[in-house]
Amino acid sequence: MKVSYHGHSVVKIETNGKTILIDPFINGNDLTDLKVGDQKPDVIILSHGHNDHVGDTVEIAKANDSLIIAPDELCTFLSWKGLKTHPLHIGGAAQFDFGKVKLTQAFHGSSYTTEDQQIVYTGMPAGILLFIEDKTIYHAGDTALFSDMKLIGERHPIDLAFLPIGDNFTMGPEDAATAVEFLKPKTVVPIHYNTFPYIKQDPQQFVELVHSSEVKVLSAGDEVEL
Repeated sequence: MKVSYHGHSVVKIETNGKTILIDPFINGNDLTDLKVGDQKPDVIILSHGHNDHVGDTVEIAKANDSLIIAPDELCTFLSWKGLKTHPLHIGGAAQFDFGKVKLTQAFHGSSYTTEDQQIVYTGMPAGILLFIEDKTIYHAGDTALFSDMKLIGERHPIDLAFLPIGDNFTMGPEDAATAVEFLKPKTVVPIHYNTFPYIKQDPQQFVELVHSSEVKVLSAGDEVEL
């Protein structure tokens, strides 16, 4: 299984002949190496409805008949655009042909801003647990630090975690390092930083604060093999 990072919160997983894209924010993401027209995912998983996470989902999904897995209200909103969806909610899990997806809580917001400046409520934000090929991957989405991360780590031993470190809108490096202590993943990758001035961070600060897990600072296109 190949897991690659593509700037901001974009993660791609290639497993058993399937391609999964998480939070495919490509256009407007100066840190990504991806081009919208080149993406052919079987599945798109969304953590929440903010535009820098929904990103290019509609265009990509329409072009590839991709299945979108997301929190319930966000799925409803996207289904109105003619997309194929599978709704989940916090604490709920579902089995798919590539593996199992479970949503966890995340402390953040979730809304989509339309081109005519309307803000559409898109339900609860979420973290994402994926159980694929006997491995567990945790994408925290956008979140603050919360103590129940201990429970997530205890109940689901994590092989690879993606945690935001950008501060301002999410955890900063210090809180993200505490999250690592709670979650105890084998490997952790920092995400959601340096895309915008508000979330400018030096990932090496995070590296220096983490002592219990391997930290891999990935550039766009870098891979982790599980």
